[in-house]
Amino acid sequence: MRLFVGLGNPGPRYARNRHNIGFMAVDEIARIHNADPWRRRFQAETAEAAIGSEKVLLLKPQTYMNESGRAVAEAQRFFKIPLSDVTVFYDELDLPPAKVRVKVGGGNAGHNGLRSITAHCGNEYRRVRLGIGHPGHKPLVQSHVLGDFAKAEEAWVEDLCRILADNAPLLAKGEDGSFQNKVHLAMEAKGWTDVKRPGERAGTEKE
Repeated sequence: MRLFVGLGNPGPRYARNRHNIGFMAVDEIARIHNADPWRRRFQAETAEAAIGSEKVLLLKPQTYMNESGRAVAEAQRFFKIPLSDVTVFYDELDLPPAKVRVKVGGGNAGHNGLRSITAHCGNEYRRVRLGIGHPGHKPLVQSHVLGDFAKAEEAWVEDLCRILADNAPLLAKGEDGSFQNKVHLAMEAKGWTDVKRPGERAGTEKE
């Protein structure tokens, strides 16, 4: 059993926030891979799916972002899932919109969801960083991440989530490099090579 975690805040108020792109990605993975119906357990919404040759538990913590680690830790303990088999999808300010990077471990870059997971579970889990861009000034960050995607952004968000879902079997097998490369090429083929948020500059990419 592998664990795919999407980060976000629960409820309709937050559903289209940039901070909820992790939820959006996991929802699309569930849809594309015909996951079982979502149900409440582990302080989260969960669904099981066969993704390629792997059995995967999809999880969306319902604890609000700052306490995401509580839900992840409960599911991890129940299924005895090694931290190396935990993958977290989340919004990344330090990547331009529509860019994706995968890494294991590293810093939390001020992301409260990651900070909570690290505190409850440890740090060496896989992170799928989904770029949302930076608003350009630190005081604007909170309204940026807790603001809804603009109409002009919705097309790339939809394409990205579908492409992530299509290539999820590679991620489930631990083929991070192939997954990242295929996502990049597919987004490039869709024309999403230099996306900027309407009215604001794209973020500075950091590896």
